[in-house]
Amino acid sequence: MIDHPTAQGTAGNGVAAGTDDAARWQQLRAVIDGPLPEIALRFSRFLAADWPHQALIIFTRECTGRPRKVAGDPAIVDRVTIDELDAIKEEVSSGEVITTSVVVGGEVRPIHTVRDATDTLLVIIAKPGRSVLSAPTPAAGELLRAWFAIVATSIRQQVAQASPDYLAESRAASSERARTIAQLTQSHEDALTSILGALRARDLDDRTARARAAETASSALIALRAVGDADRRLATEELGVAFERLQAELTPVVEQLHADVEYVGPAGGGRTLPGEIAHAARAIVRAAVVAFGSPRGVSRMRVAWECVTNDLVVDVRDQGPGELDGEALVRQLTGRLRTLGGELDVETIPGWGCRVSARIPLEVSSERPAEDVLSTLNPRELEVLGHLALGRRNKTIATELGVSESTVKFHVTAILQKLQVSNRGEAGLLAARAGITAE
Repeated sequence: MIDHPTAQGTAGNGVAAGTDDAARWQQLRAVIDGPLPEIALRFSRFLAADWPHQALIIFTRECTGRPRKVAGDPAIVDRVTIDELDAIKEEVSSGEVITTSVVVGGEVRPIHTVRDATDTLLVIIAKPGRSVLSAPTPAAGELLRAWFAIVATSIRQQVAQASPDYLAESRAASSERARTIAQLTQSHEDALTSILGALRARDLDDRTARARAAETASSALIALRAVGDADRRLATEELGVAFERLQAELTPVVEQLHADVEYVGPAGGGRTLPGEIAHAARAIVRAAVVAFGSPRGVSRMRVAWECVTNDLVVDVRDQGPGELDGEALVRQLTGRLRTLGGELDVETIPGWGCRVSARIPLEVSSERPAEDVLSTLNPRELEVLGHLALGRRNKTIATELGVSESTVKFHVTAILQKLQVSNRGEAGLLAARAGITAE
């Protein structure tokens, strides 16, 4: 349950009495400045005084690895489904604040909900004992809408920028989800297949019971496969669709640059990309196109995606004087690609043009770090490593462990040296692969 330690208020009161507006907006800045995976928790604390609640959910398809960002009572947020959130979104128009009672977390609950122009949804679930909620005043609703618009825009920007820490966390989440679903699906398929085999055996005499049981088991098997398909759709993007989305996102950029762009889409329809790779590939292309077109005014470019074996190859070229600051672009993109295990090549030929090529592996190695490497970490370092796997910053880790931030920095430095990695994103990814995460 989310509670504020001092201030009290209701949804109809707007800003809590005595709260300075400037301080309030400064608090909102702290909400959007922290790590993306914990933004719902920070926003929940921010809203607690004015919008008392026991749970809060932010739902955005921008984050393909984790579309639900949650805070509050685990008995509620752990049961909230994508289908429930999609149903709520369908009932709310863009920019609208609604107070209603809907099925969320498996039960009918009173909620306040906002759908931002970015198509991001906010659901605030009332405290226990509230069967109905009063609609907020127009002023309070407008303020909530403005606050959430800033949070939603921040989420979108962080996903688009795809920092190394976020990518490590997102890829770890996607990889773990895919592995868990595969294991769960296989386990249940085996069990249900065995049930069907037994029930269809000729030596069973209760034909009616056998038929009914077979029908039930068949339906359960179909439903289980549907769950796996739905979750894979959330965590991945179809290759052709991802490329079409790139073209749509580049249109306003290209119009500003007054450039003629040739798009060469990927062959082999039906293949899918992990969501974080699709986002990263689009970010790489945007950065290259902007670098090509400003300030030299290149008039022609070529953007191509291709799948080569198990890699996505992104290629961007121009026809120009070949004056690109390649080192600056490498610095901008290297962190993102290193986190994904990718490679970058920037080539400039004076008088001919420039070329940026990135190769990103589509599959994460299933191998775990060698046990002898992990065994070099002491218990406290393993604890810090678990927090790195969740993409947490030093300040957050220090708060969680009850130590100083400088102590955390000391442990992080030791971890990087012992694991022989160059940054905390790589360390976090190794931890996630080994199943090491903080509770």
